[in-house]
Amino acid sequence: METLLSVDHTPYAGLTPDVILDALAALGLQPSGRFIALNSYENRVYQIELEGGEYVVVKFYRGGRWSDDTILEEHAYALELAEQGIPMIPPRVIDGKTLLTHAGFRYAIYPRRGGRPPELEHADVQEQLGRMLGRMHAVGRLQRFEHRPLLSVMNYGRVAIEAIEQSGFVPTHVQHNYFFIANELLTMMEDRFAAIDARSIRLHGDCHPGNILWTDAGPHMVDLDDCCTGPAMQDLWMLLSGTREEMTKQLRTLIDGYETFNEFDYSEFRLIEALRGLRLIHYSGWLTRRWQDPAFPHHFPWFNTPRYWEEQVNILREQFETLQHEPPLKL
Repeated sequence: METLLSVDHTPYAGLTPDVILDALAALGLQPSGRFIALNSYENRVYQIELEGGEYVVVKFYRGGRWSDDTILEEHAYALELAEQGIPMIPPRVIDGKTLLTHAGFRYAIYPRRGGRPPELEHADVQEQLGRMLGRMHAVGRLQRFEHRPLLSVMNYGRVAIEAIEQSGFVPTHVQHNYFFIANELLTMMEDRFAAIDARSIRLHGDCHPGNILWTDAGPHMVDLDDCCTGPAMQDLWMLLSGTREEMTKQLRTLIDGYETFNEFDYSEFRLIEALRGLRLIHYSGWLTRRWQDPAFPHHFPWFNTPRYWEEQVNILREQFETLQHEPPLKL
């Protein structure tokens, strides 16, 4: 769940190339003038070349999304993980600060670290990822977040549905079916979360393959922008794909690696489909809240069309049936 402090539909209108480069120059860094925008929708992220050939990655935070305390907690977590030897890319500390400001924008500077997407079809890759997550969660258990959100059906599901209802985006002929099945699914998720009562720890929160980079030395993780408190399974289930049998095999390998460093609560297997359903609804809510940002209609032209909402009804129905009838994965 985002801590929305204000609503600005064009938060980056003043983020010109001169402002971007001046932000570094104000710190005594000397950009060469060459930079490229990296793929990011929530924030604006740039790879910038400095004089002498060094590259840095600069992340400008969306105004009104997170409080300073929430961002600083993200940075502190990244630094803690890196200090413990977890392959996480933390922000640079400059004059004792990680959260910097320039021309009304908040930003952070990161070292550039390259890599390629993980080849999840290989068992050795899955096992290495499991070991990395086991180590990460061992650190995540040591403290608690004070400002980051709790991954819950309320924060990530019902808040999203409220935003969708208020938007008026759902076509009249779809409204009843969409909101009925969405609320039925959310109720079932709440029951599942209550039945499991899994331990909540500090998480990456958005651990999909795009946030993992692979090198010859192994994996490293990026982008803690969505870090939160929640069940450990949240950082594993997005690495599973394919048929039920294939996912079972992948999960077994991930857990084998995970338990090299950390015990896993096997009852959390029953959260996989609940977490998947929660992400489906949260995603529609995210697009709804961001639709007035000019970048979103450009990158997501299929959203806010009758076909999108009609398809969502079918997708949520299928997820409801899965959650209701499909037995949990077992190793």
